[in-house]
Amino acid sequence: MKRQRTRAPKVAGITIAALLAISMLAGCHVHMVTIRLINTSAEPLSTIIVDYPSATFGKDKLAPGETFSSSVKFIDTGKLKIQFTDAKGANHTFTGPVMPQDAKGSVDLKFDQNSVAVYPNLNTR
Repeated sequence: MKRQRTRAPKVAGITIAALLAISMLAGCHVHMVTIRLINTSAEPLSTIIVDYPSATFGKDKLAPGETFSSSVKFIDTGKLKIQFTDAKGANHTFTGPVMPQDAKGSVDLKFDQNSVAVYPNLNTR
């Protein structure tokens, strides 16, 4: 007597696996913030350090008119701190606004030779 094969268990297994994969993807919400360093001056900037809640990143040089972007995740709430060196070698330090934990969106940092302006565009939910 030959045993009949059925496709029902195989199809059910594939369906369950697909539903699990979709539900896992639907639950993933990565809260990333793009920080853009924008040199609005006619001279280069150097040693740019951006200290944000729970981490730091930097850029060695930023040419006139250049924009550099970095995606980060705020895993804590805290103030944004920025340091840079102007074309004449003077160091500048700026403490910016509070960045909320798990924010998403962008923050533009517009530099000239003497200061930096912070333009946050963030969502916290």
